[in-house]
Amino acid sequence: MNRFLLPVSVVGTVIGGTVLLKDYVAGGACPSKATIPGKTVIKCEAAAKDIRGETLNPRVRAQHLDLASLKSIREFARKIIKEEERVDILVNNAAVMRCPHWTTEDGFEMQFGVNYLGHFLLTNLLLEKLKASAPSRIINLSSLAHVAGHIDFDDLNWKTKKYDTKAAYCQSKLAVVLFTKELSRRLQGPFFWLLFKSPQLAAQPSTYLAVAEELESVSGKYFDGLREKAPSPEAEDEEVARRLWAESAHLVGLDMAHGSPGRGRSLPR
Repeated sequence: MNRFLLPVSVVGTVIGGTVLLKDYVAGGACPSKATIPGKTVIKCEAAAKDIRGETLNPRVRAQHLDLASLKSIREFARKIIKEEERVDILVNNAAVMRCPHWTTEDGFEMQFGVNYLGHFLLTNLLLEKLKASAPSRIINLSSLAHVAGHIDFDDLNWKTKKYDTKAAYCQSKLAVVLFTKELSRRLQGPFFWLLFKSPQLAAQPSTYLAVAEELESVSGKYFDGLREKAPSPEAEDEEVARRLWAESAHLVGLDMAHGSPGRGRSLPR
């Protein structure tokens, strides 16, 4: 029995998640249950209703998830772990782009917090459920913008330097690629990162990577559309990937030694 978990939890990403979920549900093998997490609950409920109507699959539902809140992420993960028998596919799709210098509920720079840290925590909290559902897959959507990104370990959250919204976005998307690489190294499982285009174009490779049998043994690779491609040189830096993982675990309060989430390290506002 398949269950699909598709985080579309930030304003502006509901359409992409809807197209993606339609592809899954209307494809060859329909899942028994599909879940659309959403911050904009009204939009997600409408999307779920639309999918149910078009695919005639009644087991599609929306759930609240705010990637700008560590509390919300933990509550959502606990609910999924408790209520779902399996999580076969996790697609980390949500993102914000070039916003003003906003901060998340926990004090993280908004783009770094939502586009990367939120997915980092959510994925780690669901890892045991994903491993128990093997063969499972994790797909992280990145962007071509990662090639212009740089991980500034001295000021990840733009507390001291002048804020540059474009550079902040690029850093967040580079972090996604590095996270995927390190996750693959640690778990040796099927993980992918993708270039994000339009909702329709993004849905096609996401669906392909989620179900393609020929990719069952492929892990930690970067895809541009349906084709594998080399990421930027910094995205291939294993030392940077390991350091970013450790710093991220500290920021979100993830105890990697014992596999239990702490309360997180809120930053000064």
